[in-house]
Amino acid sequence: MSNEKDAAFTHFDDHGNAIMVDVGGKAATVRVANAAGFITMSPQAFQMVKSGTMSKGDVLGIARVAGIMAAKKVDSLIPLCHPLLISKVNIDFSYRDDDNTIEIFATVGMSGQTGVEMEALTAVSIAALTIYDMCKAVDKSMVIGNIRLMKKTGGKSGTYVRS
Repeated sequence: MSNEKDAAFTHFDDHGNAIMVDVGGKAATVRVANAAGFITMSPQAFQMVKSGTMSKGDVLGIARVAGIMAAKKVDSLIPLCHPLLISKVNIDFSYRDDDNTIEIFATVGMSGQTGVEMEALTAVSIAALTIYDMCKAVDKSMVIGNIRLMKKTGGKSGTYVRS
């Protein structure tokens, strides 16, 4: 992990103006990012998602597609992100029965000149928001949280693993 006090803000020029970082001279490397987050809901909504009885349909199936679509659109959502030719996006879910929580995991990969951390984080975020949207008729008190980068590999900064 880099020393944060030595890290420079790369999205600003010498005059403080926002810029898109020039990655043209960087070597293409295989890059993979893993992100995670969760959504906690009422016992009723949780059981309906698990049993597939939510009125809007297959909640996690639709959330998976939404997360994949979101990873492919990050450059149009977040200023200064590069458009990327990502090669893989996987979205997985796990149920935590003890607290009515659905954990969301995204893996995004590509070979290129910049990382895919934002794509993985966005995929988790949009998957969680999709679950919220599909379940809000049953539970408006759902909580989305702890969206975080778990691991990234590739590029000049190498490997990062959340401790």
